[in-house]
Amino acid sequence: MQGRRLKLCSCNGTLRLDAAALQRALSADASLSVHEQLCRREIGAFQADAGHDCLVACTQEAPLFSELAAAAESQADLRFVNIREHAGWSAEGDQATPKIAALIAAAQLPAPEPVPNVTYKSNGRTLILGPAALALPWAEQLASQLEVAVLITDEARGVELPVDRRYPIWSGKVSSLRGWLGAFELQWQPRNPIDLEVCTRCNACIAACPEQAIDYSYQIDLDKCKGHRACVQACGSIQAIDFERNAAPRTAQFDLVFDLGAAPSITVPYKPQGYFAPGPDPLAQGRAAAQLVYMVGEFDKPKFFQYDAKRCVHSRSKKEGCSNCIEVCSTGAIAPHGDGIRVEPHLCAGCGACTSVCPSGAITYAYPRVAETGARLKRILSVYRAAGGEHAALLFHNAADSRELIARLARQGRGLPARVIPVERWHPASVGIDLLLGAVAYGASQVLLLLTRKEADEYGAALERQLGYAEAILQGLGYTGEHFRILVPDGIAALEHALWTLTPAAAPAEAARFDLGNDKRNTLDFVFDHLARHAPQPAEEIALPAGAPFGRVNVDIGKCTLCLACASACPQSALVDGRDVPALRFIERNCVQCGLCVNTCPEDALSLTPRLVLADYAKKEVTLNQADPFHCVRCGTAFGTKQVVESMLGRLSTHWMFSDERARRRLQMCADCRVIDMMEAEEESSALKQ
Repeated sequence: MQGRRLKLCSCNGTLRLDAAALQRALSADASLSVHEQLCRREIGAFQADAGHDCLVACTQEAPLFSELAAAAESQADLRFVNIREHAGWSAEGDQATPKIAALIAAAQLPAPEPVPNVTYKSNGRTLILGPAALALPWAEQLASQLEVAVLITDEARGVELPVDRRYPIWSGKVSSLRGWLGAFELQWQPRNPIDLEVCTRCNACIAACPEQAIDYSYQIDLDKCKGHRACVQACGSIQAIDFERNAAPRTAQFDLVFDLGAAPSITVPYKPQGYFAPGPDPLAQGRAAAQLVYMVGEFDKPKFFQYDAKRCVHSRSKKEGCSNCIEVCSTGAIAPHGDGIRVEPHLCAGCGACTSVCPSGAITYAYPRVAETGARLKRILSVYRAAGGEHAALLFHNAADSRELIARLARQGRGLPARVIPVERWHPASVGIDLLLGAVAYGASQVLLLLTRKEADEYGAALERQLGYAEAILQGLGYTGEHFRILVPDGIAALEHALWTLTPAAAPAEAARFDLGNDKRNTLDFVFDHLARHAPQPAEEIALPAGAPFGRVNVDIGKCTLCLACASACPQSALVDGRDVPALRFIERNCVQCGLCVNTCPEDALSLTPRLVLADYAKKEVTLNQADPFHCVRCGTAFGTKQVVESMLGRLSTHWMFSDERARRRLQMCADCRVIDMMEAEEESSALKQ
């Protein structure tokens, strides 16, 4: 970033900025100047450099600086970084120079590679569903701005339908509602004898009903109705009323859904784009309605993930292995598909939890990619360390409420400790074991994930398991202390207490120099090698908690017949056959503990042991079971094992098809010789008959 102007501001003297130390730490990557009131009295200093690439160390006034750059018709690259709330406004602000340097260095890195867009198209076709007393007034409000249709889900007693027929009104029970902005599909089951689509609202049925079971909702109160059918006669040829109707489910498509039911019809934790379920609160309903009118047109969002079906270990031959991503997805975007999965990008909210729990790296996060995040962490930690910083703790947070909580902590509390470096992420759930351990390999003392209560409820258990696997590995190598923690504060005071009482944990004496890659397993190989090489307590084998994505396959030799169904099912080539020898071999480095082999084995001879082996033999083939080959009694070709053939002879010897010696002997032949022997037997039989 040579030639970039770096504008720092002490915000009216409330930050302590050591320009010389920062210039040294940044190795003259930019022309650095320090101001006191850059957004006010010294605004001319910014305007003078409007034609140059510029990094302004202030995010609060980003709109002002962006507007000035636009007014100057500048085409230069303008960026912003927050050093005030993230560093300077702290009880340890006088010790924040290494962190400020690290934040500035990270902000100067190249922008991540762009990702494909996911496009939504909405024409404003809006479904309003819920009780008639709520749905109809909102339909009247929105009908002039959107193309609305109403599904009444209650009995609508005492509610009058609109005088004008400006939009469709149906009644019934929701059978299913699925989809996303621009592509919702509703299926419902009519439940009332009066079909509101056919009804002309002529009121003849109301006048004819002797029980007054029909009102101006044009729905029959079945509790009052005595079955006189006077209404049917009054309706006549219109045929809107049919007590015997066994109506088929009906379907319709919509772009938007305004769900006014007491409970949402779509129950996943993260609702799809275009779906609003505000519940009974009138204020929430008003806010949702205000958003609806702007949801017409074409909209884009990033495609957050990449998926490689060849690496997926979900299933093989209808036997299920790993389903981690399906279980953790909070939007219902992931479903089984053949031997793998299918991810619907329109439903994906970008949390990245699926990528964190994927053992094989089949699904990876792309916004940004691990390699780009790794480069950012490497730069942050190297500059922080070079500037004299110690015991760095990385605090991953989202770009919304968690970022706001950090800002409020700086304004109202003690701020962030000087060693706690915030790292913004679309969603902290996308921080997997490769980034957790990679950060420690780069020299981080700790990695913290700042979650909201909503995020914690949905992803907390899955993330705790990932943190548990990573912590077990570090503890097994003698790195003492708590390296990973999920923070779910209920306010500023709780966050402040959690951060300021945190004790640094042990990190490698030397920071790693390699780059993290997008291949999860290969990246972890480099990380493990570095952590093991600098371990305070070297170990070749580390026991891991159940469910960890590393480990051994155990074979009960007494049960295993070497049918090799497990080797055929293994997607990672961790289990392989013996090629020319009847054997089952294992490469532990390849095993992701998906369980496909265990679920495939017909003899129930396999089990899993989670562990991490750091010795070289984890990358080599080891023999789990081997048997003597059985040779064809006719030609001598090896075609199976003695155990399998002897077992087959024992099971089939009493069968009538193998009652004679020749038939039993045929079981001891290879496939070719069996055919030859059968043909010879037929020829001999034909010759005897002649």
